[in-house]
Amino acid sequence: MLKDALGAWRGSASEISRLIEAEPGNADAYFSRAGVRGAEGDRDGALKDFTMALKLGLRYRESIVAYGNRGLIRYEMGDYLGAADDFSEVVERKPRQKSLLKAALLKRAAAREKLGDNDGAAADLRLASLLSPDCEQQPTP
Repeated sequence: MLKDALGAWRGSASEISRLIEAEPGNADAYFSRAGVRGAEGDRDGALKDFTMALKLGLRYRESIVAYGNRGLIRYEMGDYLGAADDFSEVVERKPRQKSLLKAALLKRAAAREKLGDNDGAAADLRLASLLSPDCEQQPTP
């Protein structure tokens, strides 16, 4: 198992699980295992690991990624309210990259639309268009 230049652990889910057993308070390990589990198609495992990583406390950049990824998983699983909440966390943290903020607004718009909040979805689309005039006018699923 290796740690990359950004400080995230790289390895198999079982390797990272051994690290978690040894260091149960290691938020970065949960974050890394969530990424591995998500890539393997284990949405439930990834969702649980992102939640634990956020609970334990992640650095700024990793927390934005964790909320965004957890929001995507929740959206895919039909938890539109949870997805909207996670995308709201990304928006509130004001990521430095406009593309991340725009993506969170577009995804939150899609979740809000699924929830029947057409006014909220429209507001998110307007905000996203301010970030980029070529912004899609329809939320992406």
